[in-house]
Amino acid sequence: MTEQNSPGLIRRIWNWAKTPIGAVSLGFLMIVSFAGGIVFWGGFHWALEATNTEKFCISCHEMENNVYAEYQGTVHQNNSSGVRATCPDCHVPKDWGPKMIRKIQASKELYGKFITKSVSTPEKFEEHRIIMASREWKRMKKTDSKECRNCHNFEFMDFTKQENRAAQNHQKALDEGKTCIDCHQGVAHSLPEGYLDAYKAVAAEVEGK
Repeated sequence: MTEQNSPGLIRRIWNWAKTPIGAVSLGFLMIVSFAGGIVFWGGFHWALEATNTEKFCISCHEMENNVYAEYQGTVHQNNSSGVRATCPDCHVPKDWGPKMIRKIQASKELYGKFITKSVSTPEKFEEHRIIMASREWKRMKKTDSKECRNCHNFEFMDFTKQENRAAQNHQKALDEGKTCIDCHQGVAHSLPEGYLDAYKAVAAEVEGK
């Protein structure tokens, strides 16, 4: 057979695949690939969930000694119903895409911990608090406070069962199209000095004003 008449690479592979040994080999390869995919996905999912717990979040002393300490005794940590909102409930999106984006962004935080040590002391943490808070406020403003709304939703609130001030403010927020973070910037953590001006700047940026 001349070179011009010899079958191409794809044809040769196809002819080989139709042979008994080719069929067995391909079947074995498919089974191994499928099993490997399950193991990889299971391992990836396990690692994702392991880094999505309160225990993992406070494994760094910067978090445990600062924001976690502030969180103790707040209504999200201790209340009459016994329902708690932990770190990932508020700071990690539940939807797959946004969650992956947040995990990638967290790599920068690891860089800050291990390389630049930008918040390694209480003094440094306080110095950067308004920057970190503004970053979270911006994320929540953009998503209409989605993590808050996983538990709190205007649509299901009974304002008649709320205190007068809360009911009035919630009704006003609903009428004006406001989102949770517009009023609740410091629900579980200490607010930095000058926070109100900083939040106004964040809101104006997000709203394009």
